[in-house]
Amino acid sequence: QLQASGGGLVQAGGSLRLSCAASGRIFSTYVMGWFRQAPGKEREFVAAINRSGGTTYYADSVKGQFTISRDNAKNMVYLQMSSLKPEDTAVYYCAARRLGYCSGSGCYDVGGYDAWGQGTLVTVSS
Repeated sequence: QLQASGGGLVQAGGSLRLSCAASGRIFSTYVMGWFRQAPGKEREFVAAINRSGGTTYYADSVKGQFTISRDNAKNMVYLQMSSLKPEDTAVYYCAARRLGYCSGSGCYDVGGYDAWGQGTLVTVSS
């Protein structure tokens, strides 16, 4: 199970850190990802991190703005978001990919993940 938290209302230019708590002993074997879905739009990839945390992947739209990290000892994955813009407003979802590596577009696609959290709403006001 995945439980996302940390969303809220923030002014443009502000920061938020999202957290995702995962249950299970094999968390460290999963690739973890963050996706977001804005109203009326499809769910889109934001960031992913490999099993060890040594490799990260980002959507072009958030490179240099968001940072994904994980703590395998705590079964947690984080998304630090800075310089937030109104267009970052969305429900943010954490996801787990059982296949513990990224190949091709697998880590960038919704279909590449096996488990999803419930989502946490981020609203950025202008």
